[in-house]
Amino acid sequence: MSALFVANSADVHSTARVGEGTAVWHLAQVREDAVIGADCIVGRGAYVGAGVRIGDRVKMQNHALVYEPAVLEDGVFVGPAVVLTNDQYPRSVDPDGTLKRAADWEAVGVTVREGASLGARSVCVAPVTVGRWAMVAAGAVVVQDVPDFALVVGVPARRVGWVGRAGVRLEGRGAGRWLCPRTGATYTERGGLLREDVHDGRREGRRGREVESSSAGREQ
Repeated sequence: MSALFVANSADVHSTARVGEGTAVWHLAQVREDAVIGADCIVGRGAYVGAGVRIGDRVKMQNHALVYEPAVLEDGVFVGPAVVLTNDQYPRSVDPDGTLKRAADWEAVGVTVREGASLGARSVCVAPVTVGRWAMVAAGAVVVQDVPDFALVVGVPARRVGWVGRAGVRLEGRGAGRWLCPRTGATYTERGGLLREDVHDGRREGRRGREVESSSAGREQ
């Protein structure tokens, strides 16, 4: 595992914890008590709010904004200029015109589960959860929970299909059966949700190669 890299112009608070192999690039800011796992990339101008939890092997592209108390599990991709909000009722002032302070409102978070991807300039309006290995299209605005493996697009975001772990859109095989054209993995849809087909606790690929199923990502 490579050493931690922090660019000279990055601002990483002394109480933040950043794992080995992670790179924090120019003009990025990591606030107090944030936790970032190993082998992550925090791109130029990205923002990680106070107390945010980020797992291992997460990519935050340039100018992504992740506000507290967000949680990003292992393997999450956050595209350029993505925003994870934290205020349901945003106002600068109270009804009497007084400037709001931190104690005057309650922060709510976005949770992004293992392996999910948020496309460039998408927005997740808290509180929402993006499910495991889901794909949020560029420019989409997420205002409700996204199921595991769902492909969502538009404003507001709506499901238009399913994707597998490889990120490729799944092909329907009838009767609720779905196939990944890249890996050969199969999935079953039931009740509006998708699950991976498992054989003896393992996922099977097209070449007959068995790969142990990973557990849900952990919070750091």
